[in-house]
Amino acid sequence: MSDGTRYVSRLTRETQALVLAGGRGSRLKMLTDWRAKPAVPFGGQFRIIDFALSNCLHSNIRRISVMTQYKSHSLIRHLMRGWNRLNNDYGGILDVIPAQQWLDEESWYSGTANAVYQGLDILEAYHHKYTLILAGDHIYKMDYGEMLGAHARKRALITVACNVVPIEEAHHFGVIEVDDDDRIIGFEEKPERPKSLPHDPERALVSMGLYVFCSRFLHDSLERDAKDPNSSHDFGKDIIPNAVASRVPVFAFPLHQATPGKPYWRDVGTIDAFFQAHMELLEDEPVMDMNDPSWPIYTKLVQSPPARFTDHGPEGGCKIIDSIVSNGCVVSDSRLEQTLLSSDCRVAHSCRLDRVVALPGCEIRAGCRLNNVLLDNGCILPEGTVIGMDPDEDARRFHLTDGGVVVVNREMLGQERRYQPADLNHMPNLARRRSSGEEDENDD
Repeated sequence: MSDGTRYVSRLTRETQALVLAGGRGSRLKMLTDWRAKPAVPFGGQFRIIDFALSNCLHSNIRRISVMTQYKSHSLIRHLMRGWNRLNNDYGGILDVIPAQQWLDEESWYSGTANAVYQGLDILEAYHHKYTLILAGDHIYKMDYGEMLGAHARKRALITVACNVVPIEEAHHFGVIEVDDDDRIIGFEEKPERPKSLPHDPERALVSMGLYVFCSRFLHDSLERDAKDPNSSHDFGKDIIPNAVASRVPVFAFPLHQATPGKPYWRDVGTIDAFFQAHMELLEDEPVMDMNDPSWPIYTKLVQSPPARFTDHGPEGGCKIIDSIVSNGCVVSDSRLEQTLLSSDCRVAHSCRLDRVVALPGCEIRAGCRLNNVLLDNGCILPEGTVIGMDPDEDARRFHLTDGGVVVVNREMLGQERRYQPADLNHMPNLARRRSSGEEDENDD
């Protein structure tokens, strides 16, 4: 092991990761009606939070706390079932910290900084030198050890992970200005007119919402912020800009210096961004390669059989183009193009699916035609259903995004939110798990 590797390894052992997973996720609309945003299924068999947690494991960070709040049951269940092995297999500890709602307060978390402030007594019991603050709703790969190394070498009090985005997207993020040493000299949260890079008017440098703090400085900053009646108690709106204005050492760290392969980072906070991130998984050589054996994404795998494809004669057969079909799926005599089927989905004969994302447990019955459609979990489409061909009709029956994606859930189809016994007759993998006493995670 090189001296540099030992140095980074020591830093990661002195680091506590804190995953913020309590936001409302209102921009994902009906996808977060019954679940927290980090618990939303992604990529066929994962949940969004799995990406940040997998990055922690690959970075050799073993102390992880997840702060929850809204609609957290399915998220907590996923963490307990899918990530408890962190405690057993990796010598680490995973804590789930729900919203505290202290006795002298009448509200839940009022901002990201307030969430950490409310959990300070729990977090500081472990006496870590550094605190790594992560968002639980981003899709990316990153070695946090490289960022910690840069933080220590530059004697920073705060280091902000950053990435370059097109200027027209920058108003969704905190926009950063840096000097020649990557020290942050300007930070503006979600500006109406973002500042571009000095030598590239088409792009801007933005915060990824991912920070390294020296833990003592974090404590002092949160104490001051809590006493400020004019603060919104948010890292991006208050803590980081105030630190920059006070001229304490705050540095930017570019994603490309700590990512395996090409840099990739997506905030999937809107339905259009969520859908587009799935389409990017289907590219011929996806930047977010989930088949990369050097950087696997971990999760709790659903116990279902391999996918199956059926062919019923000369007029039948399946044609699968640029698509992902997950475990437990059955596809019969249909054509799928740029389509992702999550676990335990079924597609009956004579269907045509173009640019479709189906979350777990969906059933698409015979003769359906779908184009640019996102199906929430457990949807059962009747025979001959057509979606994505008539925008006016789609907007009347379902939800049509600004980007033209048609979102369908069970309620829109007049179906119960939870599966009914009759539904399971058409979904043998789910029926098998129910009969064996397993709870059905596809319900949320």
